[in-house]
Amino acid sequence: MSYERRLAALRSQLSELDGLLVAFSGGVDSAVLLQAAVETLGTRALGVIADSPSLPRAELKQARELAGAMGARLRVVSTQELEQEAYRVNSGDRCFYCKNALFEAMVRVGKEEGIDHLAFGEIIEDRLDTRPGARAAKQWQVLAPLSAAGLGKDDVRRRARELGLDVWDKPASACLASRIPVGTRVTADLLAQVERAEEGLRGLGLRELRVRHKGVQARLELGEGDWERGLRMKSQIEACLASSGFERVEWARYVPGHLRVSKT
Repeated sequence: MSYERRLAALRSQLSELDGLLVAFSGGVDSAVLLQAAVETLGTRALGVIADSPSLPRAELKQARELAGAMGARLRVVSTQELEQEAYRVNSGDRCFYCKNALFEAMVRVGKEEGIDHLAFGEIIEDRLDTRPGARAAKQWQVLAPLSAAGLGKDDVRRRARELGLDVWDKPASACLASRIPVGTRVTADLLAQVERAEEGLRGLGLRELRVRHKGVQARLELGEGDWERGLRMKSQIEACLASSGFERVEWARYVPGHLRVSKT
């Protein structure tokens, strides 16, 4: 099926609904989905973003600005996943409890708005992985219009660029809790430490990065586009991480889907 026909299939799905709540993160996938919903359903489309300690403040600000630029209505809801022991214990299915809290909040918003349908920005590549969040989506009968239409990452980036969305080339950015190793309890303090570290590194001009929390050690993962520049800024980067409370740094190249540790 061609790109144009995949987009047509997306619009066809959305046109059959009388309204839609879109789980919106400010990333490219959910942005393309929300924009398509707004184009098709007008004010009966609504983005919903979860405000929790695992969402960086900068990401929340950017998501608000993006929704405004798209002409989309947006609701910010407070989710309380950190109050759940099953989430805090971080045993490998943390994402299930996070998405479960989001979808539960979206259902409440839906009742207020008179909108029955929920959707999230799953793309076809997401189906290749085991994703606890997808299990939560199935439990709450959340639609996945992008993947159902056969749209993948290249498609959504192309569409976002056509629409003039400035997130079209934004690197994927999982929540802050993903930086905490499985088996380490998730706390607000650890999330805040990672957020400070990553915000500081972005202030140095780095773009695609992860700061994995390993106690007093940080494992810094840099995307290929930032790797050489990062090495040239090694002393600045390590000073930044030290100011966030990390005594040692392990360096690694970050590539979506796998990781290569490099000695420096």
